[in-house]
Amino acid sequence: MNIALLAQAANEARGLAMDAVHKCSSGHLGLPLGAADIGAVLFGEKLVCNPAEPKWLNRDRFILSAGHGSMFLYGWLHLSGYDLPIEEVANFRVLHSKTPGHPEFHETPGVESTTGPLGQGIGNAVGYALSGKMAAAKYNTAEHAIIDNHVIALAGDGCLQEGVAREAVAFAAHNHLDNLILIFDSNDVTLDAMAKVTQSEDTQALYTALGWDAVTIDGHDLNAIAAAIDKAKADNNGKPKLIIAKTIIGKGIPEVAGTAKGHGEGGAKFVDSAKLGLGLPVDKHFYVSDEVKGYFADLKAKRGAAYATWKAGFDAWAAANPALAAELDAARNGSLDPVELLKLVPEYPAEGKAATRNSGGEILNHLAKAVPNLITGSADLFGSTKNYITGGGDFSASNPTGRNIWFGIREHAMGAICNGIAYDGLFLASGATFLVFADYCRPSIRLAALAHLPVVYIFTHDSVGVGEDGPTHQPVETVSGLRVIPNLDVIRPGDAEEAAAAFALAFSRKDGPTLLALSRQDLPHQGGISSAARREGTLKGGYVLVKETSELEAIVIATGSEVQHAVEGAKGKPGVRVVSMPCTEIFDRQSAAYKEEVLPAACVKRVAIEAGVTGLWWKYVGTQGQVIGIDRFGISAPGNTVFKELGITAEAVAKALG
Repeated sequence: MNIALLAQAANEARGLAMDAVHKCSSGHLGLPLGAADIGAVLFGEKLVCNPAEPKWLNRDRFILSAGHGSMFLYGWLHLSGYDLPIEEVANFRVLHSKTPGHPEFHETPGVESTTGPLGQGIGNAVGYALSGKMAAAKYNTAEHAIIDNHVIALAGDGCLQEGVAREAVAFAAHNHLDNLILIFDSNDVTLDAMAKVTQSEDTQALYTALGWDAVTIDGHDLNAIAAAIDKAKADNNGKPKLIIAKTIIGKGIPEVAGTAKGHGEGGAKFVDSAKLGLGLPVDKHFYVSDEVKGYFADLKAKRGAAYATWKAGFDAWAAANPALAAELDAARNGSLDPVELLKLVPEYPAEGKAATRNSGGEILNHLAKAVPNLITGSADLFGSTKNYITGGGDFSASNPTGRNIWFGIREHAMGAICNGIAYDGLFLASGATFLVFADYCRPSIRLAALAHLPVVYIFTHDSVGVGEDGPTHQPVETVSGLRVIPNLDVIRPGDAEEAAAAFALAFSRKDGPTLLALSRQDLPHQGGISSAARREGTLKGGYVLVKETSELEAIVIATGSEVQHAVEGAKGKPGVRVVSMPCTEIFDRQSAAYKEEVLPAACVKRVAIEAGVTGLWWKYVGTQGQVIGIDRFGISAPGNTVFKELGITAEAVAKALG
């Protein structure tokens, strides 16, 4: 290892961060400067990657969990030869640049996950590591190990303090994810103050107790960093690895180094003197020496050669295992058609009833038989959420091909881990809990929507119908609260056929997450029109379930378990149309002509009913309409009693129609 050259590269990376933050007068200098030596060893020596093929299947995945330190990542991606020219580095935080304020998936080559909200990157790294274990067990053969990479995350005190990280690291240890390396940039500083003001735990002892291998090193000693990474990669002992790297925040700017002021842009005004101290030219901005350029150019060529060697082995594996190769290609590059997926699910009888959580479990199993990379998990609620893949096995250290993931009571980490699996792009991830606990998952759900990740949330017990569990478990505001997240499809099916279409939509979507809100109580099958029509209508988000038999006078719009009340309340009223709208987001994406066909503007007498807050429904009923809902918390009583007490009944619909 060329210590002198890598030390020079570390200082030049510090210079890039200083110039970028100084130029835009915002950003965070502390981590890019303090962790520069870690970056030099990783990107200049130890990271298995190929900048010419950023999505190489067997690359090491590097996640900057402390995403506020984004200039750390951008600097090293540029130096390493990724498609991130110096002009983009200079455009840090500028509109439409490839260097946004926090790393964003899809925006910058080499960025593995959208980070910034602290702790999320740790959860994402655990998801990546889980995906890697599953993929290696599924696709490697005795003759060819095409997947043997590591997942490396860099985090700070803020990440480790967040609850999502604590949940995720416990999960990682329990499941023996020894392909995971977490580097803790331990600089004894948080944003407001020295870290001792808010924490006093012995991090090494804590992680050791959780089941990690943990070691503390000097984070500015390049040899110590390299040795720790080598050991972490070599020890396949069933334990994830924590490297506690003691660093000086803002190293290189003496005026703020080692203090809370070094966290943000406070040191930017001292850039000129700092550059002199680091041996960098003051009059040259975004400077990279010829020596460093040459080193990384040679390294890029070596990495390309290593990739070519792997690719030859991969091609031999593919030739020897055509079925596996086809399955892997479909997982990475294929797409699913919801109409085709629906053909896998038998139609339900016109009569009868079922809780959509129960029919959802049946539907999931039909899909799982035909989609081998579909996996699912639950936050200690498989028995209630019903999303267990029969015969799929349970994921564990001894059974890494298991398709059912036992997340434990860790909803927040479940969301972040599912995001990590989705970022990796090899498996279709889904997680389940009670709908009311979506608030524990919400930050991860929001990031999935922001990053366009195809995660599926199977959330049950969707309304006050949970009854005796009382208001703490009755999600009156939750569905509407989720509907306002951009790019999240929230589907609340009204019967088993709508549930079938909902699952087909969820697992075929590629550009964002889908949340399925399913009932605990039985719902009658709506046999008034064919199963095919209900499925087709659900694929469009909303449709005419009951068509008027005389001149149109009024429209009732309903969703989920309230569809039955809309149908019953409209009986005997020939001029009333009933519209089932399981997903407002999908309906809103339909053509203007289709929306007019379902909800003709000329009909202003409209009633909407949902067992939840009323606010979002006024969009569909207009100023002359009515909304039957629940703008209060629920009550503890049997489900039917609660519905009646709160006015969610067919009688209420009939009264509103007049």
